[in-house]
Amino acid sequence: MLRVGGLTPLSASDYPDRLAAVVFCQGCAWRCGYCHNRHLMPARGAEIPWPRVVAFLERRRGLLDAVVFSGGEPTLQRGLAAAMREAKALGYLIGLHTAGIVPRMLERVLPLVDWVSMDLKARWADHEGITGVPGSAARARASAAAIRRSGVACEFHTVAPGGFDLD
Repeated sequence: MLRVGGLTPLSASDYPDRLAAVVFCQGCAWRCGYCHNRHLMPARGAEIPWPRVVAFLERRRGLLDAVVFSGGEPTLQRGLAAAMREAKALGYLIGLHTAGIVPRMLERVLPLVDWVSMDLKARWADHEGITGVPGSAARARASAAAIRRSGVACEFHTVAPGGFDLD
């Protein structure tokens, strides 16, 4: 079961050129000082039961194009792949916003994803200082490489001054 901390019923900016609902997953293993979804960091259980989200998506078929799984960090949740399959079965494109925290889960769900946006927290050398977690740069780097290998449409975002080198 997916632990959902919030739902945006309509977004024109979270999936390129599509109208989307955004499912905000609870839980994040990183502690970035500038986080704008700090309330989603602790996993508190299902604030919005997944079946209620599915019922909403059923009612919105034909009005929305995509479902974006955001967070927190969606790849921390075991129920992510099942939730994506359920939304895809309703005819939705699947979007994913991730920071690349769990490369193994990311690789597992990439075949279900139509578009992914990865938030690169800082240059690799500065990454752990931003996240507060040892090894975070290696995990994010592995996730970025998996996305690039997958062929899934993607965007990479960063606040690193002067740009970012993915390699």
